[in-house]
Amino acid sequence: MTTYCLLLTAYCLLPTVDCRLRKNPTFTKIFSPMSRTNYSSGSPWEDIVGYSRAVRIGNTIEVAGTTASENGKAVFVNDYYGQTRFILEKIKKTLEQAGSSLEHVVRTRIYVCDISQWEAVAKAHAEFFLHIKPAATMVEVSRLIDPELLVEIEVTAVVA
Repeated sequence: MTTYCLLLTAYCLLPTVDCRLRKNPTFTKIFSPMSRTNYSSGSPWEDIVGYSRAVRIGNTIEVAGTTASENGKAVFVNDYYGQTRFILEKIKKTLEQAGSSLEHVVRTRIYVCDISQWEAVAKAHAEFFLHIKPAATMVEVSRLIDPELLVEIEVTAVVA
């Protein structure tokens, strides 16, 4: 059955084929080419490294690793809870810029420099996601790009 559906889909996408499925709005929404929009934070690192703060393709938004820095300086130094809250506020603003919100987040990835501080990070995460409950991962890393940065978070949002 799956093979048949894939073949039918491929056949109907051929430009020379007059297929009634192409006129179906659901088919068009699912199989039409999706546009890409990049969102910038204005950080000079975006051009140096070659990345965007967030990328939206169709109804999916990927937010790049976000740290607790402002104007090139770490904030809430030595404070895992404070850095996590600051990061999630930044991510919230980025999602809003992309036409979404925290309610659309389906996954968070949290990188911490000291896993023994997981409770402080989890407390801040829960303040934003307690009722949303996205899939979440928290892992310890040896370090981030600046020794004063303790937490980095990525999110994926899917806008219904």
